[in-house]
Amino acid sequence: MDYFLHVLYGLLIAYLAMISPGMLNMTALKVRIDFGKNESEKFALGAAVTILIQAGVSLFFADYFVSNPKIITVLEKAGVFVFFSLAIFFYILSRNKVDPKAKSGKGNFFVKGFMMSALNMLSIPFYLASSIFLASKGYIVIEQPYILFFVFGVFVGSLLLFGTYIYFANIISTKVSFIAKNINLILCGVFIVLGIITIVRLFP
Repeated sequence: MDYFLHVLYGLLIAYLAMISPGMLNMTALKVRIDFGKNESEKFALGAAVTILIQAGVSLFFADYFVSNPKIITVLEKAGVFVFFSLAIFFYILSRNKVDPKAKSGKGNFFVKGFMMSALNMLSIPFYLASSIFLASKGYIVIEQPYILFFVFGVFVGSLLLFGTYIYFANIISTKVSFIAKNINLILCGVFIVLGIITIVRLFP
């Protein structure tokens, strides 16, 4: 039962953390609209694998990160540059007339999902803080084999969240045309917000 609860907590943390529109889920939705279900599932799997690794790193090295907060600060500073760079990139895309059915530049969406998820510098500090909070309340244990079950739950929760966005992508594209037509501009806004949040965290 303890193992199951660790999976459940990991699942809930991952799902609820990304349920609102954000970098990865909105990109998964964009891939679904532009290239189809199969490619969006590859993107989701790649992104979820990275999240699994990030959550694992957070818990495996929890004591080290707590003792060396400068590492987290360096990651967050790098994240500011990445987020604003991506905001500019998607703003430029939003100004161009692009055929959403075009297959050029399709590439490997598993790799794209993996790499884009790796750019999210907030993921490691988030799972570090979440796991420490849950452990302080006695909900989880930060030691093996409990860490593996919690991280597996994070992986499953991430896939379920991406699946939710992918499954409802057609409804969004047909019923909410504004989002479908302005997905690049929306992603630009998301990255700007993430960059601002990171700056606020760095300079409270």
